[in-house]
Amino acid sequence: MKKIILPMLTLFALVPAAAHAEEVRRFEHEGRIYSYTIKTVGERRVIDGVDEATGKRFSLRVGTHKVRGTVGSQQVEFSLKEVEPLKASVTVLAAR
Repeated sequence: MKKIILPMLTLFALVPAAAHAEEVRRFEHEGRIYSYTIKTVGERRVIDGVDEATGKRFSLRVGTHKVRGTVGSQQVEFSLKEVEPLKASVTVLAAR
């Protein structure tokens, strides 16, 4: 699952927090399409999303140095240093 989540986190680090206000975004990675939203809670970004093919949900809390959360029912935790750039653009589906 880190192969999926790690590349997309680079996208979140590059886009200013103000642009994250409840926009539904999508990206494709290794043939799978994921949709997600980002919100700021305190000093952390919370990324909630779903694998559109399987319906498997993920929720990640991005801190200063670490990412923690769940993918499906599995707990995940990894360093932001492990994140690699995703070579795809972000598509905004809807914005409020």
